Amino acid sequence: MNSDESRNLPIGIFDSGIGGLTVVAEVSRKLPHEKVIYFGDTGRFPYGVRSKEVVKNFSRQNVNFLLSKKVKLVVVACNSASAVALSYLRRNFEVPMMGVIEPGAKAAVRATRNGRIGVIGTEATIASSSYPKAIKRISDSIKVFGKACPLFVSLAEEGYINREATRLIADDYLKFFKTRRVDTLVLGCTHYPLLKPVISQIMGEAVSLIDSAEETALEVREVLTKRKLLRPKSGKVAYRYFVSDTPEKFVTVGERFLRREIPKARRVDIGMY
Repeated sequence: MNSDESRNLPIGIFDSGIGGLTVVAEVSRKLPHEKVIYFGDTGRFPYGVRSKEVVKNFSRQNVNFLLSKKVKLVVVACNSASAVALSYLRRNFEVPMMGVIEPGAKAAVRATRNGRIGVIGTEATIASSSYPKAIKRISDSIKVFGKACPLFVSLAEEGYINREATRLIADDYLKFFKTRRVDTLVLGCTHYPLLKPVISQIMGEAVSLIDSAEETALEVREVLTKRKLLRPKSGKVAYRYFVSDTPEKFVTVGERFLRREIPKARRVDIGMY
């Protein structure tokens, strides 16, 4: 395959479900000329309750599926899979591979002024300590405080973005960080960017919010630029969506995450990969 053909290949993105569409949304903003293939493993969601070996196996199948579609780079847009399976995937596949944790950690270290960073995520992500480990690899002097905010996922998927109930729940979760004087807060779940307005209101203007989806898209652009794989600014841009369960709910909920229409999604038998 020549370099022109390689540049024209799509970016592959996978997640355990719908949340990774926030990464797709940011990629479309930062890299508007790139084609994207998205796989949501909705039939086996969530990954956070699975063993490490199972998550690795699911992730391997997801990458095999994306490679069958001839992608030039794979984004693991799932915090659980990024924490558990990314290094395993990099050892076993030659395609450029990136997760959502390292970009968010790097951005948080750049943003903090007082060396006190908060991280919100699912129970599995917080329990894995993946963000504190990534942050401390960059700067061991930074203090990191984690808090699981599991209800945020349901609120985002149900579209409860501007409800009083959401504000009350967020206020209860986030008061933990106010007593710890964090000046930077990492949104460590791909669902959470939908709740950024209410989180920002509660935390205040002095606290920087780190959107891992946005930071991941910026790193995708950097990797493609270094590898000379950026797609030329010509030709039709296509987004294709695949799921491992019935696509109807994915399309309905996914449009909230993308803030645009998803014409269709196709079901695939991921066990074949």
